[in-house]
Amino acid sequence: MNTAAQPIEVLLVEDDPGDELMTREAFEDNKIGNTLHVVRDGQEAIDFLYRKGEYSGAPRPDLILLDLNLPKYDGRQVLERVKADADLTHIPIVVLTTSSAEEDILRSYQLHASAYVTKPVDLERFISAIRKIDDFFVTVVRLPRP
Repeated sequence: MNTAAQPIEVLLVEDDPGDELMTREAFEDNKIGNTLHVVRDGQEAIDFLYRKGEYSGAPRPDLILLDLNLPKYDGRQVLERVKADADLTHIPIVVLTTSSAEEDILRSYQLHASAYVTKPVDLERFISAIRKIDDFFVTVVRLPRP
């Protein structure tokens, strides 16, 4: 376990403003100081990761929280592209979605998702799930620093 949690760069790929707001609240309440970047569709995620256009100065995220059901490129396409790129494949991706369908879970792991979390519909449980993800990736695991 890391004894001194160092803030990390987190990319949230989420098109639902309510889920974005709850995620921001969970990160702020955790007071670890992680930087949360938000993009709202699969194309913006790709642009952020490849530092294109308005994201030319974007940091490389240490963790990606990825919704599956997105406009433009869906989350599966983003996941597949990231895990096929030698410069990005090391970034852990947590699929954070409303789907609890077995085929979505299986496909996400086949595409090398680090974890699959079905979004709780209850506000307190949603915030708790985000906090647990945040705690795990900041205080428990060691993330690669390329």
